[in-house]
Amino acid sequence: MPDSVPDATLQRRGVSAIGLAALILATLFAGAAVYILVAEQPARLALGDAPLLQQWQESYPRAARMQAGLAVLAAVTGGLAFWRSRDPLWLLGAALMLANLPFTLIVIAPVNDALLASSLAQAGAASRALIERWGWLHAGRAGFSVLALAAFAGALVRAR
Repeated sequence: MPDSVPDATLQRRGVSAIGLAALILATLFAGAAVYILVAEQPARLALGDAPLLQQWQESYPRAARMQAGLAVLAAVTGGLAFWRSRDPLWLLGAALMLANLPFTLIVIAPVNDALLASSLAQAGAASRALIERWGWLHAGRAGFSVLALAAFAGALVRAR
């Protein structure tokens, strides 16, 4: 960089690059979460009880790995943007993304565990009710991520 570029400009560029990464990661998480809510969950609920349970059991572990990684990475990059800029919107967005983990482990995990432990022979009204409940709980994760996305976008706009 030339010496004529002020330190504040370099600082803003660094925050913008880190913040853009946080925004992209939060967008990927939110997009996946909303897709599950508006496309995958309604489609699976149209299936019979055994295929419904089977589809959920096959898709959940894949989605969980992807979304956990995105949540952590978005939270870390949002935290780094806060550390560089001290803008509280970065910290808010990072906290919202990170909130997905304890929410999943404390609130949703019992439902996940019950569904993963169910055999297809046990599929019926109880497993369907659990999957319906899971969908409502998953909406919480989608909400956290959409709010984080808004916080990150607001912080990026303010940094300009």
